[in-house]
Amino acid sequence: MAKNYDQLSKDIVKYVGGTENVISLFHCATRLRFKVKDTAVVDQENLSQLSGVIKVLESGGQIQIVIGNHVADVCEAVFNNTDLKRDAGAQTEEGAGKQNLLNTFMDTISGIFAPMLGAMSGAGMLKALLILCTTLNLLTPEMGTYRILQAAGDGVFTFLPIMLAVTAAKKFKANMFVSMAVAAALVYPDLTSAFSAGESLTFLKIPVVLVSYTSSVIPIIISVYVLSKLEKALNKVMPAMVKNFLIPLVSLVVVVPLTFLVIGPIADTAGKLLASGYTGMVALNPVIAGGILGLIWPAAVMFGVHWGFVPIVMNNIATYGRDTLFVITGPNNMAQAGATLGVFLKTKNKEIKELAGPSALSAVLAGITEPAIYGVTLRFKKPFFIGAVFSGIAGAIVAAAGTGAPTLLGTSLLSLPGYIGTGFVGFLIACAIAYFGSAIVTYLFGYSDDMLPKKKEEVPAAVEAVKDEVLKAPVSGRAIPLSEVKDEAFAEGMLGKGAAIIPENGDICAPCDGVISVMYPTGHAIGIQTPAGAEVLIHIGMDTVSLNGKGFDVRVKEGQAVKAGDLLVKADLKTIKEAGLDSTTPVIVTNTDDYLDVKQEKTGTIRQGENLLMCIGK
Repeated sequence: MAKNYDQLSKDIVKYVGGTENVISLFHCATRLRFKVKDTAVVDQENLSQLSGVIKVLESGGQIQIVIGNHVADVCEAVFNNTDLKRDAGAQTEEGAGKQNLLNTFMDTISGIFAPMLGAMSGAGMLKALLILCTTLNLLTPEMGTYRILQAAGDGVFTFLPIMLAVTAAKKFKANMFVSMAVAAALVYPDLTSAFSAGESLTFLKIPVVLVSYTSSVIPIIISVYVLSKLEKALNKVMPAMVKNFLIPLVSLVVVVPLTFLVIGPIADTAGKLLASGYTGMVALNPVIAGGILGLIWPAAVMFGVHWGFVPIVMNNIATYGRDTLFVITGPNNMAQAGATLGVFLKTKNKEIKELAGPSALSAVLAGITEPAIYGVTLRFKKPFFIGAVFSGIAGAIVAAAGTGAPTLLGTSLLSLPGYIGTGFVGFLIACAIAYFGSAIVTYLFGYSDDMLPKKKEEVPAAVEAVKDEVLKAPVSGRAIPLSEVKDEAFAEGMLGKGAAIIPENGDICAPCDGVISVMYPTGHAIGIQTPAGAEVLIHIGMDTVSLNGKGFDVRVKEGQAVKAGDLLVKADLKTIKEAGLDSTTPVIVTNTDDYLDVKQEKTGTIRQGENLLMCIGK
């Protein structure tokens, strides 16, 4: 059973001076690393006495709290039980070293859409069934049955901003009901009617640029983010007795007009700029324009700016009786459906199959790609980009064929008859290439179950009775007692008994057979669990986590079986030295208490593969 760290996490934040004293937090292999505003208010004495805390150190401008093997769980508990945010610097070591702006945005969007996937998939399938029923003349749009079922299917997408407000509020920690109120204002019937009628509105004599917010994505997400920041600021200045009603009042008065006046029009303008860019490309070369548009279309859908193209589409239909712009992007639905199908066929994970199957079907039958994009392809990234490439190829084919449609259509198997006319065969070929090409390439190269987060039970548990075992030197150099390491936590054996090596090269090899239980992306620390029961930690250098992976070439991954002598990491000792860091590499048996003793076998000059430690079982 997993240990509960809720109280420990709260106490840690309390004794470092509270959330208001914390600038950032991340963790390395063994310790929490707090950057604080004022070290004088940190209660190191009480921190050190907490059950679960091994040692508290102040080093490198940080308050370092040594936890040991469970540091990741404690760090997660800190974020879950306090007001500390993972953004603005408060993140894990992996996030600190690897996360970039694009990945952060993708992760945020995926996190906001993930809770809605069930409703979106169900609604998408219902819309597909209704299209099929009308195609076969089983239902007509005038029938009450059709209208009620259409409301059930289309309502999810029409009022998408309200649903997004809920998940965005959770993501940004804003008031959920105030967020929904902001979204409700965006789709309020009076204002949607004003948009449809082309009315001119003002707010405090400031002209309002009316935009259609039904089915929109980005405006409400940005609005809820702004709302979360406003609420946080108001919480600091509002008297406690009036907070419950005054903060929502001020929030609505500020955020709703701000959305209508600034946020919505900016998002709409961004879409229109993309549309004008397409017009210029078409004038040069339709095939190139089709390829580029098809390639970027998945990203445009993801950002929610694709609706900026609608005025051009409607103008094309009014002027020429047909449109080619949306037709070029149509095969993107097939590409994302195919990529999702590839994941469905490849995965053996029941949860992923249950998600990918209906999402792929919804995309190909109804042209509803949101469940496929946000739930599957964007989540694993490679399938998303494979789909984008085939969307570009198909877009070029459609543009070359000159395919058009007499009305605004979403591309799906059931809507294909709407494209009959000039270039219809070319459109069918493009859709087939997008669908089957994405599915095949994703199946072969774009997805594996290794992309799924590793469950703790997948790492072999330590055997109850450990056995005698010899651990070999992971690198050539000079072996020294652990007590000589210039780090208090290691030198005092707080993390377990072991030895250390001052390496002469950067080839860090496995000291034993076993399974990689921990492999930090920064490459500075590796955990190995042996069949005999030893839990081994190799920590390359002191405070090398600060390099954020620079100078470390990782050759293995978590969960991988290794043999003694296998290369784990190539460390650039020159980079470590130039950073002013110590390259001394401790080799620790973290479950020392399971043994009678852990003895160092050799000191002085040692070669990689020679005996370093003897673990004596009880």
